[in-house]
Amino acid sequence: MEYNFLPGTQTKVSKICLGTMTWGRQNTEQEAHDQMDYAYEQGINFFDTAELYPIPPRQEEQGDTERFIGTWFKKTGLRDKIVLASKIAGPAAFTKHIRTDKGYSKQTIDIAIEKNLKRLQTDYIDLYQLHWPERPTNYFGKRGYNFKRGDLWKENFEEILDALNSHVKKGNIRYVGLSNETPWGTMGFLRASNANRPRARTIQNPYSLLNRTFEVGNAEVCHRENVGLLAYSPLAFGVLSGKYRGGQKPEQARLTLFPHYDRYSSDPCRSAVELYHGLAERNGLTLTQLSLAFVNDRPFVTSNIIGATTLLQLEENIGTARIRLNDEVLEAINSIHETIPSPST
Repeated sequence: MEYNFLPGTQTKVSKICLGTMTWGRQNTEQEAHDQMDYAYEQGINFFDTAELYPIPPRQEEQGDTERFIGTWFKKTGLRDKIVLASKIAGPAAFTKHIRTDKGYSKQTIDIAIEKNLKRLQTDYIDLYQLHWPERPTNYFGKRGYNFKRGDLWKENFEEILDALNSHVKKGNIRYVGLSNETPWGTMGFLRASNANRPRARTIQNPYSLLNRTFEVGNAEVCHRENVGLLAYSPLAFGVLSGKYRGGQKPEQARLTLFPHYDRYSSDPCRSAVELYHGLAERNGLTLTQLSLAFVNDRPFVTSNIIGATTLLQLEENIGTARIRLNDEVLEAINSIHETIPSPST
């Protein structure tokens, strides 16, 4: 396993990060513990979770993912061996069961962190992230920014960082990160940081062979400003595993259970998957290996967040840390990308 520093820190994280969003809906507590056991044995020291999880969000299970991690910490005593990332949920219709005030105010941040820590059975979170922008932008399933007259959002980067800094001072959180953020928003937070306000160290955005929109704007911000990408959905909800090819609907698979997660199910996506599948086969790789090795290889990626519902899937995903794609394969990937550029929304 390779390790990178969280940018601007002395904290090392594994190149593969264990994603957890299925724990509590598709995975039981024991299955979650088994995944953490295996991941830790393979050298993974970086876990990512959120108060919103599991996904799809429902009131009945909200917070269970963090609770499962907390019971694993208590059982194993390995809290100090893990770099733990979590998030506060922002405004959205599907977060109304979490809190009434959905903005990133000092009060909501205080309450969220208190509950995060309790569920996780820890007194600190290494990386605390804003799950998505508070302002109306960068929605799932939408490509690009839609200008709206009458937008009442008021810039509050400084107030948010001040609220987070109070928890840095207390030792409740160590570092701050962003998620689902735009280049403008990222720069807004970076400009607002100073000696008395924490700097965003990471940004957690979707990135995969089917969604390379991060390369437009955000990748340069990461390079110039020393911010690391924590890439999520590197297998595009499992579409890049190939298991849905030809209209297949595997039992208990994510898109079989939750078909409204169709962000990567368009005709252009299906066409791109076939091209990438053919490329993988010609080079003695599975589509999963090609897809994850590509993300692992990107210079702006600090860690690649993989998720699995079975140990067999987890084994293959983690194993991609040992795969290196040669220049010929990378050139072929870019050729497909030029033909069908980022087909997902």
